[in-house]
Amino acid sequence: MSQVLMPKATAVWLVENTTLTFDQISSFTGLHPLEVQAIADGEVAGGMTGFDPTTNGQLTKEEIKRVEADPAGRLKLTPRDVPMPQARSKGPRYTPVAKRQDRPDAIAWLLKVHPELQDSQVAKLVGSTKSTVQSVKDRSHWNMQNVRPRDPVTLGLCSLKDLNDAVDRARRKAAREDAAKKKAKLAAGEPIVEEPAAVDPAEADQPDV
Repeated sequence: MSQVLMPKATAVWLVENTTLTFDQISSFTGLHPLEVQAIADGEVAGGMTGFDPTTNGQLTKEEIKRVEADPAGRLKLTPRDVPMPQARSKGPRYTPVAKRQDRPDAIAWLLKVHPELQDSQVAKLVGSTKSTVQSVKDRSHWNMQNVRPRDPVTLGLCSLKDLNDAVDRARRKAAREDAAKKKAKLAAGEPIVEEPAAVDPAEADQPDV
């Protein structure tokens, strides 16, 4: 439910300019009836300038007259046709100033550990730009001599979930592109050479059993 702007100042104005009951003013402003009565008695909000709710479209004078004539009536806020602002769901991630100097390190780590990620994904994860990612990739970054690959999750630049989601999307896209290339080669009658599976260095030296 929409709330009244400046409820106490609005209550002051309604007490001074209408014949509405304390309960009616309380219901509209959200204040306790005893607080509304204290305003009327001058014990609360003394010297506060009343706020006319009809000047900003929260109420109409006709609505006030309707409820003044009906002790059981309750004021209703005038519907507003101005759209409410939408929460921002897209766009570059905000990075605190204190962490911005860590972004090149995080970019270097992502490029090294997860080369399957696109530049746009890397930029989004750490709150940077594609041009910065490219400068780290081709080692033209102005501070390249001080860049040291560091995990962006540890640095607090992104969450582990965001990183895993980005890597998963990148790998699925790479798999689709690889399948499309194989399909195109088959259609063209070209031989498909399967690359040998990567071997973990830790397993390569294990003796046969």
